[in-house]
This record gives sequence, C-alpha cells and structure tokens, in this order.
Amino acid sequence: MPTHPYAILEAPSTLGLATAGVERLPDQLLDLGLAERIQARHAERLAVPAKEPTLDPETGILNARAIAAWSPKLADAVEAVLAAGEFPVVLGGDCTIVLGSMLAFRRRGRYGLFFIDGNADFFQPEAEPNGEGASMDLALVTGYGPSHLTDIESRGPLVRPEDAVAFAYRDHKDQEEYGSQPLPNELKAIDLPAVRAVGIEAAAREAVDHLTREELDGFFIHLDADCLDDAIMPAVDFRMPGGLSSDELGTALRVALASGKAVGIEITIYNPRLDEDGSAGRDLADVLATALGTAAP
Repeated sequence: MPTHPYAILEAPSTLGLATAGVERLPDQLLDLGLAERIQARHAERLAVPAKEPTLDPETGILNARAIAAWSPKLADAVEAVLAAGEFPVVLGGDCTIVLGSMLAFRRRGRYGLFFIDGNADFFQPEAEPNGEGASMDLALVTGYGPSHLTDIESRGPLVRPEDAVAFAYRDHKDQEEYGSQPLPNELKAIDLPAVRAVGIEAAAREAVDHLTREELDGFFIHLDADCLDDAIMPAVDFRMPGGLSSDELGTALRVALASGKAVGIEITIYNPRLDEDGSAGRDLADVLATALGTAAP
C-alpha cells in the first residue's frame, strides 16, 4: 500500500495530440470529487505551452520541442511532491505526460513503468499518420525515437525497456495497418488476449512481479482511460471495441498498489467533451476513488 498521502498535480497537456479536449480531464475528475474521495492535497496546476499546427521538421512529431521543454517542468513538479513525502496523482492530459513523470523518477534512480493502455503506443514518427506523440509515448519513454524526446536531460532511456510492462493493449489491427514497430523482446507485453487467457488477477500479479524485482527502486503507473471497454468509456479520441471492465481495472490497480512499490500514478486521455451525459467520467472517478481510497495510508 502507498505509505504517503496523495497529492494531485494537474498536467493538462494536449501537446501530443492534434485534437483538444483532454485538457479538461483534471477539471472533470476534480468536479466529481476525486481529491476529497482520496483525501488528496491539490499541489499544482501546470501551465502548458501553446501548440504548433505543423509537424516539427526535424523529428516529424507535433510539438516535439515544446514537449521536450515542458517535460522537465512536470518532472520538477513531481519531484516537489515526492520531496514533500507524498504520492503523486498526475491528472493529464495526453499520454506524452509520461515523459515528464518518468523523468522525475529517472533523476532519482531506476524505476519501472506499469503501462495500462488500450494501445501499445509504440509508433515511430514515420508510421504515425498525424505525427502525434501520444501514439509514440511508450516508445519514446523507453528510448525508441528521436533523441529530442528519448534523451531528455541526457538521461535516456527514461525507463529501460526491460523495466516496463505494456498491459491490456488491444490495438493489434492498427499496429499492422499503419506499420507500428513491434515491442522489443525485453519489454514485457501482456496484451488484452493474454489478460483474458489467465484472468485479470493473475495477469496483474505477473506484471507487478516483474516490476518489483530487487534491482528496481519502485514503479510508476500510467493509466490511459481507453484501456476501459468502449461501452463504458466512449469518451476518448480513438475508439476501439472491447477493453477492460471497471472491475478489472480496479483489480489491476489494487494489485499494483498493494505491492507497496508503486510510487505514483497518472491518468490520461479521458475527454470530457465526448462525455455527453458524464457517465464515463463518473465511472472513471469511481474506479480511481475506490482503488486509491482503499489503498490510502
């Protein structure tokens, strides 16, 4: 269980997307009472640079230089929370916020990454049709891609591939259609079919066992809302059928938090603009409040 109180950081970046809307994720979850339900302090809301409409000519990635410049600022904010003896709960934003989050831990030691996402997010710029960093973030954070984003502060990779677990992704058809590079062999992959084959509890324990090896100082949890079943989480920009149930996601988070080795969590991609009746946001807030609230010190 986390042994430190929670502190919420708002990181409403859409630098990794061509679209907008996910910047409202923090407001919506806070309006739904997440901070009160997990007894969290509100630490900071980060300002985000303006977006550029065209691809960076050197990297082929939207807002590449802004992401590279902003990620250390997010890392500073995460480190301030850690220095206060608190457990960071980072509310995004798109998935490129993982670069700032993991930079904070890379500065401190060797940490793992529990990457719970409906997509593997391992595209390279030449294969991503819109140049969106939010489709490349797992590749970038593990050192695959342009050095502007893989070697921030000359600390790349921000997490070693062998210290990451890609969990519950189901975008195999899109990877094939657009030509995503395969996940490296050393990066542990437990896709949604593998989760279904053994059950959520066993799959989560397999992931957490990998992330609690003695050589690691702990692990960070990346949670993309599109890991949830499309029937309960349609409020995402890139929809796919299937996904985890709310109970399954709750179980995975419970197993991770119960390990005592989780050091923080970020939540990304839920888009309130696409949540007409608010039900998707309420469900997400309930899952988070239950998992984090149960694990509160």
